[in-house]
Amino acid sequence: MRHSNLIALNGRPLDQDLSRRLNRAVRCANDANCFALSEARDGAAAGALSMFGVIAGTGVGGGLVLNGRLVRGADASAGEWGHMALPYLTAEERAADPACYCGRSGCVEAWCSGPALSRDHERQTGRSLSAPEIAAAAKLGDKACQLSLDRHADRFARALTSVIKIVDPEVIVLGGGLSNLDGFADTLAKRLPHWLSGDDLVARIRTPLHGDSSGVRGAAWLWDDN
Repeated sequence: MRHSNLIALNGRPLDQDLSRRLNRAVRCANDANCFALSEARDGAAAGALSMFGVIAGTGVGGGLVLNGRLVRGADASAGEWGHMALPYLTAEERAADPACYCGRSGCVEAWCSGPALSRDHERQTGRSLSAPEIAAAAKLGDKACQLSLDRHADRFARALTSVIKIVDPEVIVLGGGLSNLDGFADTLAKRLPHWLSGDDLVARIRTPLHGDSSGVRGAAWLWDDN
């Protein structure tokens, strides 16, 4: 989403408008924030003092929870790592410079979303496949598809290093459609240390305990997030 829409979607103005229309109290947060809050309260990151929840599918988003409380940020855009620039670009990546719908190019979302994986595979092979199709073909031994998954995992790891260096979360929980790809979490955990300047990876990479239901569950948890 464009930055100008973030406050309207995540922040108090929308809460207040809906509350007036419905004549009752309303609380709002985006899907990534709700996902993160659910997994922090009683999910895969329960008990952790800090966690970062990742949504990776059609787009890339995130939510940050510290001490069990959702961090919204000064303009309600905390956790929006999908519109940071992908770090450590290769020469080939600089030349590709994919456009992002936010109006910029080279964003994490433009490299690491499901559609981005598909576009990269098509650039390299001329074949148009969805992310699940690429993963399924790789599992059956398709080397080109495996290379596409490897490139995607490396980019995802690079993108997460920026989050880790700034936030240093105890737990990172992966959600969204890409988190359902076989071995995705394990592959990221193995690749991350290479991009952390030799530091040990303290953050634990986990898949969501509540699966695709976490977003809805997190919306309910907003009522206990003061």
